[in-house]
Order: sequence, then structure tokens, then C-alpha cells
Amino acid sequence: MAFVTDKSELKPGLVLFRRGDVDHQMWYCRMKIPKADRYKTVSLKTTDVDVARERAFDQDADIRFRLKHDVPVFNHPFRDVGKEYLLTQEARAKRGEISAARPKKVRAIIEGALERYVGSTQVHLIGDELWGGYPAWRRENGAGRNRRNGVREVSDEMAQAFANKEAERRTKTQHSLGIRVLKPIEVKPSEERTVPFISDATIRFEMSIFGAVMNYAIKKRYVPASQRFDDRPKLKSMRRDEFTLEEYRKLHAVGRKWIGEADKPSSIWYRSVTYNMILIACNTGMRPAEMKNLRWRDIMSAKDREGRDIVVLFVQGKGKSRKLVAPKSVGNYLERIRVISKATEPEDRVFTNITGKPAKTLYISLISDLLNKANLREGTQGVPRSTYCFRHTYATLRLQEGVDVYFLAEQMGTSVHMIEQHYGHVNTIKHADRVLQGMVGWELPQPDNAKAKASKAAAARDQFKRGQRNKLH
Repeated sequence: MAFVTDKSELKPGLVLFRRGDVDHQMWYCRMKIPKADRYKTVSLKTTDVDVARERAFDQDADIRFRLKHDVPVFNHPFRDVGKEYLLTQEARAKRGEISAARPKKVRAIIEGALERYVGSTQVHLIGDELWGGYPAWRRENGAGRNRRNGVREVSDEMAQAFANKEAERRTKTQHSLGIRVLKPIEVKPSEERTVPFISDATIRFEMSIFGAVMNYAIKKRYVPASQRFDDRPKLKSMRRDEFTLEEYRKLHAVGRKWIGEADKPSSIWYRSVTYNMILIACNTGMRPAEMKNLRWRDIMSAKDREGRDIVVLFVQGKGKSRKLVAPKSVGNYLERIRVISKATEPEDRVFTNITGKPAKTLYISLISDLLNKANLREGTQGVPRSTYCFRHTYATLRLQEGVDVYFLAEQMGTSVHMIEQHYGHVNTIKHADRVLQGMVGWELPQPDNAKAKASKAAAARDQFKRGQRNKLH
């Protein structure tokens, strides 16, 4: 190294030197890591050579102690470990182990909220205090999308910071689309000085990435196993919103009228495809990602054990694939789309735009328009409904009809635990008679003839008991 001056070897593997590329005269030491082709350089923070020698031997002893007790030798800031972890996720996506969208979400969190919170912090210094303090910090330093989580007041400076962040996001979006940004995008701060809180669901997801990075650091032996953070703080969870049977029927009726009100051929096309996609989603339980990936080759006709016509769909999403079954009506909805689609080859996607290219957003704006028209945009919890709610509707209606949880989990590509966790309320309502049995004022409904028979039986028992008592006397 050309910048090394005044070099001297204190012992094999331990070198004392100064740097010629800096203005100061501080001493440094370089130590070879035993049984490894690596070196560690440390500033000794002194210009006195005798003090430097003493500190160099101390540093050497410290490294040997660390190696003996399995303590990491090198320090790593969280941002560097996060970048390494992100590379592993991108490699997994290329192998098809996870979805292609997953690394993008991980990157946004690592380079966003986690960078601001612990980006420059050495991973070996991240303990229970930093881990447990994340939810409170995130709520105070971020803005959510929905006011159902409550609101808080912000200063002018923070409002400007939010505006700058939004401008940065829009600029990145323009670049990703290949659009040149000739002048900086500016976003004015909102005049309203209240912003929604970050939802607990968002915090929970971000902490899962936080924990995954720390687990990766343990695997790489950057930190000891004691810095594994598996426990999540108790955060509020929102029950998944679905459409009731009455709401689904209303959506069905309003949807047909909505198509008829379109005044352009293109509007009629998009509304027709959106309407049929909703019917398909509510009758199959497919995830949005699975609908995006669905191709015409993935649709097959079949018959069940009773000889009834059914449709079998091969769906792919979240890095997994499976076959699901659907009633014949789903085949009819798909055929309606095929008739008006410009992409009907086996390899073509089912859900496309009017030119035949794959639909990127699954008609989100059209769905919002229809839900607003039907006055069904928000559910009972005040949560704006999304495309995912059609999947929840399917699960809820199937459970209400008595479908076994195991079969439903197989059909939906999830676990029995997830079904029970998110849809347990359905069983409570369905079995209300058993739950309320024995309570004051609660009577099981009985047909009139059953009540009459029960009354006669009770009278006969009473007469028999009276006869037995008379015999005794």
C-alpha cells in the first residue's frame, strides 16, 4: 500500500504504521485474522509511538478473545447487511422460490424506513431497545394512507419533508417508466396539518424484514445468536373485510347496470372485463397475483364424481402453484372475456388491456368506480375495500355453506391456521344456536308439529309421574 509510512512489525501478523494520505500523524495497526486470509485495520487514536504499541497489542488480544468466544470481529452497519440480504432475496426470486415482486418490497423497506431508523447503526449494537422502539418511532416519523388508524398533527417542517419524499417517489416512478425528468418534480405540502398514522399491519410487515436482516447477520456471524428478534410487539390487527351475500348480490346487480351506462366502446369493454373478473374472483378465491398470471392454457373443463361440469384452473402466485376447482358458471364468465379479448392464444394472459397486453393493475380504478357506485367502497370497519376482498368473500361464503376448513385451505392455497385465524368469526355466527344454548331468553327454533309433539310428551310424563305417586300413597 503506497500510503503506508513508518511501518514496523511488532510481531508476526501485527503491523504498526502511519498513513501518508492524511494530514494527521495518528498511528494505525493492521492485524491478520488467524486461520483466515483477512486483515483488520484499526486507528489507535494517538501520535505517541509507545502508546500506539501498547494499544496495538491490546487490539490484537481483543481479536483473539473475540475469535475464542465466537464474537464477531468486524463491525457492519445495518445498511450494508441489508444490501447483502437483499441480494439473497433477488437470487431467490430468479430461482422462482419467491415472487419477483418480493425483493422490490424488501428493498423499499430497507432503503426507506429502516435506513432512516438504523441505517448507519452497527448491527452488533442493535439490541432490545432499538427493536422494541421501532413501532413508536415509525408512528411518529411516517404518514399512513387511511385515516381509520387515527391522525396526528405535524409541523410545517415535517409536512415539507413528506412533500419532498412524495416528489422523490414520483421522480423514481418516472425514471422506472423510462420517462426523462427535465426539471425536478415539486410537490407542495398539504395545507392540512394532520396526517394518518401508519397502520399496525405496515409496522408488523416492516419489522418482519427488520428481523430477517438481523437473522441473516447471525447466519453470517456478524452478530451472536442472542440478537435474534423473533418476538413481535403486540400490535392491533384488522379483520379482513369481505362482502356479505346481500352486498355481493347488490354488486352483481349494480355491475350490470354500470356496464349499460358506458358511453364509449372502450368503456364498455373495460367495464365488461372488470365485472366478469369480479365474478370469477368471488367464485374461485384466486389472489390478485394469481389472476394476473392466469393464461388461457391454464383453464380446463372437467366433471366431478356426479358427472357435473366443472372448471379446473392451474394458478400461480406467491412463488407457488396449485390447481383449484370452480363451478361451471366460472367457465361462462371466462368465455365472456375470451369473446371480446384480443389475446386468446394458449400462452396469452386472460386479463389484459383492450389492446391485448397483460393488465398490470387488474383494473383497480374501475373496481373503485364500481364500488363507489354501489356504495360499497368501505366495509364495516371503515377500511377501503380492494381486489383482495373478493378472495375474502369467497372464503366467507364457502365457510357459511359448511365447506370443510381443510378442503378450503387446499383450494385457496393457504394453511388451515390462516383460515381459522382470519375467518374464525364465520363459525361463531354459523353455530350461534350452539353458542347461545342455555342462555335466558334463547329458544331453539322448532316447527309447530315438533312443539306439539314435545308438549304431548311432557304431558304424558307428568301424568305417569302423578300415577306413580298415587300408587305409593
